[in-house]
Amino acid sequence: MARQLQPVRARQRGAALLLAMLVVTLVATLASAALWQQWRATEVEQAERQRVQAGWVLTGALDWARLILREDARGNQSNGNGDHLGEPWAMPLEEARLSSFLAADKNNTSDHMLEAFLSGEVIDMQSHLNFLNLVRTVGAGAQAKVELSEPDLLAFTKLYGQLGLPASELTTAANELRNTMALALSDPMPSRTALLPRKYAQLGWLGISRSSLALLEPHVTVLPTRTSLNLNTASAEAISASVPGMDMAQARQVVTAREREPFRSLANVTEAVPALSGKLSDLYHGVRSNHFMVRGRLRLDNTIIEERSLVVRNNLDVRVAWRERFARP
Repeated sequence: MARQLQPVRARQRGAALLLAMLVVTLVATLASAALWQQWRATEVEQAERQRVQAGWVLTGALDWARLILREDARGNQSNGNGDHLGEPWAMPLEEARLSSFLAADKNNTSDHMLEAFLSGEVIDMQSHLNFLNLVRTVGAGAQAKVELSEPDLLAFTKLYGQLGLPASELTTAANELRNTMALALSDPMPSRTALLPRKYAQLGWLGISRSSLALLEPHVTVLPTRTSLNLNTASAEAISASVPGMDMAQARQVVTAREREPFRSLANVTEAVPALSGKLSDLYHGVRSNHFMVRGRLRLDNTIIEERSLVVRNNLDVRVAWRERFARP
């Protein structure tokens, strides 16, 4: 009988050992899952904290830029100066450490605080030719119609020639823009025409290639209303394109003259470059600006968060037209 029980006991001990091993494996698996969940929750919390902190800092930077632009407008009203590249708003903010300003637990020390670095700049968008100037609305109500602006089309055609871009692309894009705006006047239903661009990158909707957008970007923008070109801040290429019969040598004379002394009026421009007498118009040229791009860049640890905001200034009222924020590693 004892010999018969030995194999049974051996099998029972093997089953018990196997069960114990299964229990240990299960416990180890559950413990690993719990640790992973805890790690994941910590990472999510840290990412959310970074997002909130970045929002605070970038919003503060935008408000700071708006304050500078408002004070600049106040100064222009009192002294009659134009907007130029020697003003405080035009000075870029080099990367500066802001870790001491970020929210932290009261028990944290400076050694445990998140590293944060902020940089940014304000760009005069009226230093660029406004692509939406290519079309204009004539008349009102049922009599309103959209047509191409010949002077602006000539300016863009000249710019395309300077940059060696195909004029056919410009013609197609201008007609597409006109069709879109014409349908928007009378037909509220969706159509096959392109959407109206609100940002520069969206000019691709009109058929402008990426390579052309890259070359045009220093000289062209998209702004919500008709704008003039600020001769105090525009590139020589944009200035030359905006004036019929003007060559690059004369445009560079304008740039050189404004570096010596910023223009306060269009009369100052013609005094500096007499060849421009009678060629400048308040409708297409100016020495002041109302549209600015505020760019902020925040570096948190290994993450970089950037924000771009189009700011519109109307006297002392400085408002944000649109904002976009994106992150990259």
